[in-house]
Amino acid sequence: MSFSQDIKEQIARHLPQKRKDRISFLAAMFMQCGHRKEISENCPAVYFVTEREDVARICFTLLKKTYNINIGCSVKYAHTEVFRLKIKGAESLDICRDLCVERDLAGLDLDDAESRRAFISGAFLCSGSCNDPQKSYHLEIVCDTDEKADFLKEQMERFDIKAKTVCRKNHRVIYLKNGSQIVDMLALMDAHVSLMVMENSRILKDMRNSVNRRVNCETANISKTVSAAVKQIEDIRFLEETGRLSELNAGLKDMARIRLENPELPLQELGKFFDPPIGKSGVNHRLRSLCEEAAKYRKVKA
Repeated sequence: MSFSQDIKEQIARHLPQKRKDRISFLAAMFMQCGHRKEISENCPAVYFVTEREDVARICFTLLKKTYNINIGCSVKYAHTEVFRLKIKGAESLDICRDLCVERDLAGLDLDDAESRRAFISGAFLCSGSCNDPQKSYHLEIVCDTDEKADFLKEQMERFDIKAKTVCRKNHRVIYLKNGSQIVDMLALMDAHVSLMVMENSRILKDMRNSVNRRVNCETANISKTVSAAVKQIEDIRFLEETGRLSELNAGLKDMARIRLENPELPLQELGKFFDPPIGKSGVNHRLRSLCEEAAKYRKVKA
């Protein structure tokens, strides 16, 4: 089962209990998969059409529980199964009024947090998806008009969820790519099991990235240390071959000998060979002096 389907099953297990919130949920479902058809004067028919059996079942349950009406249900087979719920006659008038079928979406009564949560959950149930967090962070809801996308995005922003939109073919897609924002969205829709899966994935990714950064940093430091040691040994051998090393003071001669005998050791360890021991900065100063002497002598010979 996909991660998206897991989320939708959790939404289905936490359907709104209050009538007002059920209407908000149904309004989102109508926005995503509903349409109205005029059969005769003052006698509209309301349809909910979906390829998903679970969406049709939830829609049927909410309509029956909210309005206690007879609902026609049919299944058509074309390339895929298509489930169609139909409410007609006088019974459809209340639905048209409550779901703002004939009015602007702004007429919906979403004046409290629970109604907005129900609306967002209904929209995701019909046309939302979310990638497996082990692969990538991406949650989206597809809308068929700019008006619907803007309205849904506005409801999400009232919970500080800052979604972005993009055009895809003839649709507007609202999407999130930030892990923490997707977690907030899952919490909003009561998909708490998927939220925990998402959080575990984020923790593992953060740990893996932290380990990789540390390994890369240590590898870079080792590479830098090795390169510096190779350069120091080359300079010391140049000074030795040209006879210049014997002209230097005892401290630099000792440093040259210790470095040649211990090419793999870091500066701090080299300092322990001296009596008394010297610190890392002292070792670095002496090695730098040797390299400077080599550079000056190369210029003279040139």
